Amino acid sequence: MKSVLITAALIAAAAAPSFAKTVRIPVSRGAGGVPVPCGEDPLRTCHNRWHPDIPDAAEADPGDTVIFETRDAFDNPFNRRSKPATVAAANLNLIHPLTGPLHVRGAKRGDVLAVTMIDVGPGPDNFGYTVAVPGFGFLRDVFTKAAIVRWELGAREKDGKTRFATSCDLPGVRLPLHGFAGTIGVELGLPEIETAFAREEELRAKDGFVLPPEPADAVPDRLCGHNGSARDRCLRTIPPRENGGNTDVKQMVNGTTLLFPCFIDGCGLSVGDVHWAQGDGEVSGTAIEMNAIVTVKVEVRKGQAAAFGNWPRFESNRAGVLKELAPDHFVATMGIPVKPAGVVMAPELWIDVNSNHLLRPLRNESEDVTLAARDALLKMIALLSGPTSPAPKKLTAEQAYLLCSVACDLHISNLVDVPNYVVSNFLQLDVFSGRTKCDEHDD
Repeated sequence: MKSVLITAALIAAAAAPSFAKTVRIPVSRGAGGVPVPCGEDPLRTCHNRWHPDIPDAAEADPGDTVIFETRDAFDNPFNRRSKPATVAAANLNLIHPLTGPLHVRGAKRGDVLAVTMIDVGPGPDNFGYTVAVPGFGFLRDVFTKAAIVRWELGAREKDGKTRFATSCDLPGVRLPLHGFAGTIGVELGLPEIETAFAREEELRAKDGFVLPPEPADAVPDRLCGHNGSARDRCLRTIPPRENGGNTDVKQMVNGTTLLFPCFIDGCGLSVGDVHWAQGDGEVSGTAIEMNAIVTVKVEVRKGQAAAFGNWPRFESNRAGVLKELAPDHFVATMGIPVKPAGVVMAPELWIDVNSNHLLRPLRNESEDVTLAARDALLKMIALLSGPTSPAPKKLTAEQAYLLCSVACDLHISNLVDVPNYVVSNFLQLDVFSGRTKCDEHDD
């Protein structure tokens, strides 16, 4: 068993026949309660790569409650004074700092780790952000400049339950807290590391958008850094894989249970990249990002990984768990796989290059869900920035793009009506309810 750091605080829970306890995995904090950078934390409860030899940060037993204190997706480089230039200068090698790994006693390779989400909330600074980073995001070929929306993560309303995020960068908009972990997963085993690395290298050789292992700013440095013994196999956290990871599934809220196949003994659960709210698609590349406090319960389902096909799932037996995510009012655009001749969207450039530019002259592509989603998104941005915008004040195209990343849900509507599959883009009109302090200052 890997050595376990003694920095995680163990807090006795209420007496119960199972003797279940609460385990807290902390982070060190600086001014304003903001976590110190992952690689500088003396607690050593953070990592930003996947590899089975990363030392455990804590241990827990099946049935225990575990509290993860987490950093935000970019390792907390932004604050209330940050500008687009700050975003453009962000160090993407630091993505994603994760709290963990958690070793679950008795769990073996081939088991399934069941992680039930209990509570997700912001860290003590109550600050969040949504950004567009040049060269990243679904419309990276359309929005090429850095942008940022800075959010105040509000206290509970009079009902004692609801909390809203508001921003002077998007006046008149407020989003309720529907927190979840954008990145949550277990460690891959060495065989799975090799499988993922090989298939991603095959794609990279064909000009696919793949981020290979990068030792610069890797944590832990001794294992994954420039002189690390596994520097060529410490995988980046940006793509989701068999271990879960950066899935960015907004439905993984409180009351859901996430099911991860275990590829190593103890499973090695890690959590980070937590979101206050997100649209289905997270189209700008970010949601409302925040450092956070995440509470889960861990249990083990013995020997079930093979029955899962060694891929993760999630479930809930609690009635209405996703009901709060559904908008009371909405407007939706519909997209099909059409485009101007001579244009190839960024996610398909690699296909165009490898097909002797088959896509470039076409105005209609066949059975292409990605292009249909792009069409629906562009139509929503045009609506929000046009003369019939439902927003209290007409938005710029850039503002509309960032709003769609946190409040628009891209849903597949049909996969049969060839050649034009349909993707619908739902905007939650409820986000325009009420006034904010920014509106009052404008009066």
